[in-house]
Amino acid sequence: MKTLCQALWLVLLMAASALPLAAQDVPPQVLQAEQQRIEVIHRARQATIAIFGRGGRGGGSGVIITPDGYALSNFHVTAGAGAAMKCGLPDGKVYDAVIVGVDPVGDVSLIKLLGRDDFPTAPLGDSDLVEPGQWCFAVGNPFLLATDFQPTVTFGIISGVHRYQYPAGTLLEYADCIQTDAAINPGNSGGPLFNMQGELIGINGRGSFEKRGRVNVGVGYAISINQIKNFLGYLRSGRIVDHAELGATVGTDPEGRVVVTDILESSDAYRRGLRYGDELVSFAGRPVTSTNMYKNILGTLPKGWRVPLSFRREGMQWDVLVRLRGAHREGELQERLTRRSRRRPAPPRRPQPGPEPKQPPGPKPKKPAKPKLPPAVAKYYEQRPGFANYYFNRLEQQRVQKLLDRLGGFSPVAESAWQFEGEQAGGLKTQLTLAPDRVELVLPGGTARLELEGDEPQLGQRLDPPGSGGLLAALYLWRRLLVHGVEKFGGMYYLGTVPLPGHRGLVDCLVGLHGGVETRAYVDPQSGRLLALEMFPDDDVDPCELVFDDYRKVGQRLVPHRLEVRHGDDVYQVFKWQKITLP
Repeated sequence: MKTLCQALWLVLLMAASALPLAAQDVPPQVLQAEQQRIEVIHRARQATIAIFGRGGRGGGSGVIITPDGYALSNFHVTAGAGAAMKCGLPDGKVYDAVIVGVDPVGDVSLIKLLGRDDFPTAPLGDSDLVEPGQWCFAVGNPFLLATDFQPTVTFGIISGVHRYQYPAGTLLEYADCIQTDAAINPGNSGGPLFNMQGELIGINGRGSFEKRGRVNVGVGYAISINQIKNFLGYLRSGRIVDHAELGATVGTDPEGRVVVTDILESSDAYRRGLRYGDELVSFAGRPVTSTNMYKNILGTLPKGWRVPLSFRREGMQWDVLVRLRGAHREGELQERLTRRSRRRPAPPRRPQPGPEPKQPPGPKPKKPAKPKLPPAVAKYYEQRPGFANYYFNRLEQQRVQKLLDRLGGFSPVAESAWQFEGEQAGGLKTQLTLAPDRVELVLPGGTARLELEGDEPQLGQRLDPPGSGGLLAALYLWRRLLVHGVEKFGGMYYLGTVPLPGHRGLVDCLVGLHGGVETRAYVDPQSGRLLALEMFPDDDVDPCELVFDDYRKVGQRLVPHRLEVRHGDDVYQVFKWQKITLP
């Protein structure tokens, strides 16, 4: 036995003495790659935060994406914390944070850390470029180990992409997500998943813990950053965000095609021509190869987006643009979240025989007051139905108004009649008058006129000229927005960023309610130009669309000299203004 122990000790001693020599034999490129990996991970760790709810409620991870403190996490992490939370950074400091917007279905929250405008940030990557087999690493606070706010790093590969995770009886639906074998444990939720360039490619949110205990088994899921990019403008609006619904269900036929199995006649997809039995070819710019892929694509899209759809019928392909409905009815998400947050009431006591006990004299005990937010957070929070935090919607309204102000300001000419002279398609002369009390359009076939009475005229049934969908009413609303601005237009809020046909990138969208109709205004986030305006007379009908172009100076103001009017699938008319007078 003694001889055996001596032999083992000799082997260990020889191995230890050989270590320096082995290290010297490592190729320089390997050591250089290792050092690069260390530096990338070090930078990524700086933007990772540990999230703690007030009073010990909730806990998890997050990642900062802008220098002024906007950060991403999971909805199921921040829901336990409420409107205010504490966030620890690897520099050892703790910062107050406030909720901004939530996506309960996609399991994403946007929060804002307070107190700095130079936070370290994680650059956003492109999750569509992610492939199985690529290296990745996850950063976060598993099991709340980061009591010193130094996050844990786990390393692995991308195990799969475009995974669809069913809701399983909850609101949460993980669509088009990334699967990884990098260890993701309870507490990692809301933390970042990075590629090896240190770019953020996903938000870790779900692991396969069921029936395996609360430990990682090498199957974790991250919400793709490209899905989050689609929702980011909506989240910054401070709203409770809903996902999209096409208004149709699909299935796989015996030939393996993805076909429509049912469709709502009130849906925009039906108005665009989609019918029972049609084969889906592509959706939102991506090919539809299976029912699972269709659900993946749909799950990455917000309510209200307008996206391309291609379908095939009897060998002929149709390419249309469809407006997506909400997956939930108006107010349903907030109702479900409110019910979820309420505690179950105590069961009623069984009645006891005899007279009711007398209540002690004196005033009835007061109900406990709701906990107040910390002073550092309270001024950044405003409660309103339908919003996670209306304060941030107000911020976005003010930002977009500053963009619109670049057009020159139209309130000084609010009381005057604006005159437009030009021609329509075919060179026919036309004139337009926009006045505070009327809209008048002189066409070759006659004059269309809208008289405006009262502070809020009812516009839903005033859809002249025929076939335009309400051009005169839409022009009145355009003038009203320019004159009164976002705050005084009437019931206007910031929706988020959306795609606009014919325009690259996402644009800002405002929604207003005035005259009994809904108005949507689309603003270029760079130039501040009003690109388009839509007037919806009702929920389930096509709007009148005004598309503005060819902006030129009229005095000190920028005014569009080209106006395209669309209704449904048709272009009603194109007007080219040669002379515009704003007295």
